[in-house]
Amino acid sequence: MSIYIENETSVNFDFDYNEIIKKVITYTEEFAGCPYETEVNVVLTDNENIHAVNKEYRNIDRPTDVLSFPMIEYDSPADFDGIEDDDSLFNPESGELLLGDIMISVDKVYEQAKQYGHSNLRELAFLVAHSMLHLFGYDHIEEEDRLVMEEKQRQIMEGLEISR
Repeated sequence: MSIYIENETSVNFDFDYNEIIKKVITYTEEFAGCPYETEVNVVLTDNENIHAVNKEYRNIDRPTDVLSFPMIEYDSPADFDGIEDDDSLFNPESGELLLGDIMISVDKVYEQAKQYGHSNLRELAFLVAHSMLHLFGYDHIEEEDRLVMEEKQRQIMEGLEISR
């Protein structure tokens, strides 16, 4: 498994955020039953940069907390059938499945942790778990899908023993 973390902004958490990000990604992959070694890229940025990306890719003119850029189109969430048939989904050098990219606004981590009354660690872990579910094909556009995704997020956070 390869997890690449890039900082585009200053990060001043009072915990090892690299360790937390890797722990959540690893746990979520196991939770989703991913049968492959994977590659995930994480970018920690600020509100200004995520705003620009949100506007460019989603045509939404405001900063957001997290953006997910999945590399795989699943028939249904976390359905890995047939993936091995598409060589373009795998890094030719490592053989790892290219799950996609995650972009997190560190500014939003601070803002939302304060707003929701929990720690920055919990907020960062939640955003990584949320984004990983998107990389596995889950979404929250329809109400039924939102409820499924929220339950999976709850189970992941509980499994990681990271609570509010």
